[in-house]
Amino acid sequence: MSMFCHQCQEAARNVGCSGKAGVCGKTEPVANLQDLLVYTLKGVAEFNQQARKHGLHKPETDEQMLDGLFSTITNANFDGEAIKDRIDRALFTREEIKKALQNEGKLEEKAYGDFATWETNRKNYEEKSTEKKVGILRDENEDVRSLRSLVLFGLKGISAYGEHAYNLGKHNPEISEFIEKALLATEDDSLSADDLTALVLDTGAKGVEVMALLDEANTSAYGNPEITEVELGVRDRPAILVSGHDLKDFDELLEQTKDQGVDIYTHSEMLPANYYPAFKKYDHFVGNYGSSWWNQKVEFDSFNGPVLFTTNCIVPPKESYTDRIYTTGASGYPGFKHIANRDKGGVKDFSEVIDHAKKLPAPTGVEEGKLVGGFAHNQVMQLADKVVDAVKSGAIKQFFVMAGCDGRMKDREYYTDFAKALPEDTVILTAGCAKYRYNKLELGDIGGIPRVLDAGQCNDSYSLAVIALKLKEVFELEDVNELPISYNIAWYEQKAVIVLLALLSLGIKNIKLGPTLPAFLSPNVANVLVEKFGINGIQTVEEDMEQFLG
Repeated sequence: MSMFCHQCQEAARNVGCSGKAGVCGKTEPVANLQDLLVYTLKGVAEFNQQARKHGLHKPETDEQMLDGLFSTITNANFDGEAIKDRIDRALFTREEIKKALQNEGKLEEKAYGDFATWETNRKNYEEKSTEKKVGILRDENEDVRSLRSLVLFGLKGISAYGEHAYNLGKHNPEISEFIEKALLATEDDSLSADDLTALVLDTGAKGVEVMALLDEANTSAYGNPEITEVELGVRDRPAILVSGHDLKDFDELLEQTKDQGVDIYTHSEMLPANYYPAFKKYDHFVGNYGSSWWNQKVEFDSFNGPVLFTTNCIVPPKESYTDRIYTTGASGYPGFKHIANRDKGGVKDFSEVIDHAKKLPAPTGVEEGKLVGGFAHNQVMQLADKVVDAVKSGAIKQFFVMAGCDGRMKDREYYTDFAKALPEDTVILTAGCAKYRYNKLELGDIGGIPRVLDAGQCNDSYSLAVIALKLKEVFELEDVNELPISYNIAWYEQKAVIVLLALLSLGIKNIKLGPTLPAFLSPNVANVLVEKFGINGIQTVEEDMEQFLG
């Protein structure tokens, strides 16, 4: 059986990728191995749920689950051997927990699913991964498949954010326990459509919790983001470009490059690192280089120095720069050098990347100027009186939340055109790489309030929700949907899925989602989202502007 994958917005023909490779560039064997990893983690969840009941749970299993699921999101890890390593570890953990339960006489006597019992040699993983029961298409009923997919992809997003928080010493065991229960629920044929729908919303609620946890982790470690002018030009020194989302990796790299004659630049989703006070003490932290993740084939070529991927957003590279790309954490790609995880209580060793940078020329500039960001919830709350006055006076008529993901499809130009067409009395609230479609436009300000307020990374969509809830309180409204806030969200992968589910769990309605509705939504499930939450797809800029403002 060929691969089948419909987890991202680029799913072929908006149905699903199949055959020898996905649109993202992931090969059939790797895609199938990732399905097998998820399948095996369900076995870990089966026995770990029992272990929790009897005090036999090992906390490090939580980190293993977060990392395993994170490594299977769309463009994080393309390395089949790295995925096999995770399957090895999952099988070992599954059997270790099972043995501990047996030794204590606590193992439940029941019929276990294949996901909890399968065994084979590593050389046979590819064959096992092609079994129908391992992949998404095991569910013949498209509505069941759709709901289970929503849950699974939401769990992958939760795991991504959970791992970042874990790396900074923040962990909520209840979130990990929920991940296990929800994974097992996707194998439970006794659950009705209503049960699965409720689980989807529960997944969204846990998404809010994990984003709040990561917000606490980031701000307690590095301070609250503050309004910042970010330099877009380059200096004449060797440099390292950092992509992805993990601030702990970024912190350790900055410290290790201090006084080394090597500059540091952010790329794509790492841009918001510029907003954190703790990083501003480093004079070799220059600013941001380039734009969205999908432009990396051009921008990595001209950067000239090493590029470090701390997480996802990898595009299969051009040969011209393959030898200077490094990965770490959940990310990986065949041929890229991988920086090993830190030992407990230790730091990652980036010396190889730093030494490599010293041998390479300085970056070639791709743009000049500055952009402004840092409008997370703490900073916006400091401006609350100014914002409220602007709303009450009519200077600001409407806020538009335009958060989420960017991508390479031409129809995403819609978001640039939409931003340009917005009336001058409107303000864009943004987070995630979707902002690259409009954050460099000259849209001006309203009484000193920039018309594009960038809260940060995709996980900082939490900040946008906090802002909305605070405004609801200030204006003494009963329902957050009574606020002059409209939602025009772009999505690409599973972290955007959990952001969407989180917004739904907060009761936010009438969200426009594009550039296409997810391929994993069956017609019936899509209808439920439309009828219950008012979710709808984008049309033309003119039609959508009329719907929002008409």
